[in-house]
Amino acid sequence: MELDFERCYRAVDSRDQRFDGWFYTGVTSTGIYCRPSCPATTPKRQNVRFFPSAAAAQGAGLRACRRCRPDAAPGSPQWDVRADVVGRAMRLIADGVVDRDGVPGLAARLGYTERHLHRMLRAELGAGPLALARAQRAQTARILIETTGLGLAEVAFAAGFGSVRQFNDTVREVYGATPSELRVSRGGRRAVGGAGTITLRLAYRPPLHAGALLDFLALRALPGVEEVRDGAYHRGLRLPHGAGTVSLTPADGHVAATLRLADMRDLAPAVARCRRLLDLDADPVAVDATLAADPTLAPAVEAEPGVRLPHAVDGFEMAVRAITTQQISLRSARTTLTYLLAATTTPPVDHEVGGEADLQNGSRPHDRPWGLRAFPTAEEVLSVGDTALRMPGARRETIRAVARAVADGSLDLAPGGDREEAVRRLTALPGVGPWTAGYVAMRALGDPDVLLPTDLGVRRGAAALGLPDDPKTLNAYADRWRPWRSYAVIRLWRAA
Repeated sequence: MELDFERCYRAVDSRDQRFDGWFYTGVTSTGIYCRPSCPATTPKRQNVRFFPSAAAAQGAGLRACRRCRPDAAPGSPQWDVRADVVGRAMRLIADGVVDRDGVPGLAARLGYTERHLHRMLRAELGAGPLALARAQRAQTARILIETTGLGLAEVAFAAGFGSVRQFNDTVREVYGATPSELRVSRGGRRAVGGAGTITLRLAYRPPLHAGALLDFLALRALPGVEEVRDGAYHRGLRLPHGAGTVSLTPADGHVAATLRLADMRDLAPAVARCRRLLDLDADPVAVDATLAADPTLAPAVEAEPGVRLPHAVDGFEMAVRAITTQQISLRSARTTLTYLLAATTTPPVDHEVGGEADLQNGSRPHDRPWGLRAFPTAEEVLSVGDTALRMPGARRETIRAVARAVADGSLDLAPGGDREEAVRRLTALPGVGPWTAGYVAMRALGDPDVLLPTDLGVRRGAAALGLPDDPKTLNAYADRWRPWRSYAVIRLWRAA
């Protein structure tokens, strides 16, 4: 990745938060690397190098700044937007694929040889897949050290390290301190909520229209799986090593996240999925600038800057919900899905909350967010009878066809999946049309440039704003919103 020195240096000199995560500033005179918005004195030009990733800066022998904590910066927006191999690889690395399956597993998921994948990542990011995963493990370890009471050996293996020695060496190299020193410097604080609970801040690039996010999620919340309450979004998670729950509360400059995990190895994928769910790595300034260039959308953008595109934590769940919602209201779809939840066996995530001690104190389990469960798996959906899928027979068979394709691996709806291939395979299934495939691409696969011109809400929103509401005419008009038509869809829904 080519980084223009003058543009990067101007961003550092102005401490522009918008560039956090886009690149990292290495200061050779001090041996540290920072985020562009670091409040420290701007380093001299001759002492500065710019890196496209934290892993590249670490590979150059630099340690993370303790003041601006560059490892906690928002991720680069391009890894959510890009549909090429490097973008897909970055999403899979963030989800912990290298830690679970190694580089061979990552390469197999992408359909490339390990050597070619390494070459592509080195060319773009200055670091290979192992170095990128190592940087993520270091960040996970720091979070566990500072927010939990786990022993340091437990932290090492929970963060994905192969040995305690590797863990100690990496933390010392990246942060310039031993794990025990990091714990002392943060006072060894332990999260409220008991074992398995982690609290952390999820950074984002301002502005963030939190109200639009919560409104969108509340309207579609599926009881038993998710809820919006007291200004926070709660939901159950299905993670690689076990179940979990999360509570996400938008705050000034960050989203406060409280995670409860059955297995601490799931911290990195849980954080990655929550960030994607709330679209926290987006560049709202770039999106709003494109949409505001249309005089019809400009007033809405000015009134509500930073409207995000909510994604999904489970691609299969989003596909089932899209199919269920075909030609019926959100309320009816929610009722239909409650029968499916009742027929499947995934237990809610209680851990220690909502148990006998809480009942003795007068708390009811449903008063706490931890009783939520994950959406059923494809295998669970295939195991239920017709009474659990109370919908027309053709639609019921469509859901089963999608479930079979996901279960046998022929349909990949994970964040690192090939978007074009997933849409092609979806539309080849009986009962899946352009609207359903487009909705899944937009929310499950994170495609930022999807328009749903036949969607009733989109057409109503367009009419409310004085735009053409005929699908063909609207589709042609929307070319001016590229490459952010998915964000325009969110704004049209709000206008409706």
